[in-house]
Amino acid sequence: FKVGNEPLSNFRMIERHYYKENLVKSFDFTFGFCIPGSTNTWEAVYNIPTLDNDLIDEMVCNPFETRSDSFYFVGDELIMHNKASYGYIAGLGQ
Repeated sequence: FKVGNEPLSNFRMIERHYYKENLVKSFDFTFGFCIPGSTNTWEAVYNIPTLDNDLIDEMVCNPFETRSDSFYFVGDELIMHNKASYGYIAGLGQ
């Protein structure tokens, strides 16, 4: 991500993943300070919750019922909200 002309203090991203309105994954990342005019790459290493095989099968059989909301904050101000839907294909990535 690229930072504009002003410094960003307390940049935060909260990401929630749902399947049919049930929360299945949740992540919360905080960056203390971002330098003005900087271009930043971001690599995060974190544990992903194990999903039950029956749930995975159900998610594959019901494309786009898995959704996410991503919220981006600077300080306490919401600056962007993204929504996405996902359709999974059985057998890919194995």
